[in-house]
Amino acid sequence: MIGRTRWDIAEGYIPETSTGPDSEMTSHETVCLLNPTDQDAHVEVTVYFGDRDPVGPYELRVPAERTCHVKFNGLDDPEPIPRGTDFASVLESDQPIVCQHTRLDSRQAENALLSTVPYAGGQ
Repeated sequence: MIGRTRWDIAEGYIPETSTGPDSEMTSHETVCLLNPTDQDAHVEVTVYFGDRDPVGPYELRVPAERTCHVKFNGLDDPEPIPRGTDFASVLESDQPIVCQHTRLDSRQAENALLSTVPYAGGQ
C-alpha cells in the first residue's frame, strides 16, 4: 500500500493579489490528495503561523480510490487563512494518502507555479 497518515508542509503563502482571469488564474495554495485505499479518508488540517496560535482542524474527505485538490484559499471553517501571511500545515488522515503541494503565484503577468512533495510522517 502506498501513502502515509501524516503529511507536513513547512512552506505556505497565499499571495494577496492576482492577474489574469478570475478563478482559473487566482493566486492560490493547493494540496492535492490521493486516496488509493478502498475506504474514504477523513483528513484534518492544522495551520501554523509565525506570530499567532495554530488554527484548525479544517476537515476534508477524500473518497476511496479518488483524488481531491483543495485550495487553501477556500478553507474557511474554522476561519479563512489570511492572504500575504507565511504559514505551514500538518495533515492527518485516518487512511494512508499521498499529498502534493502546489502554489500558483499570479501577482504579475509572468506567472510562477511551484510544486513540491510534503514531508511524509506517520505510517
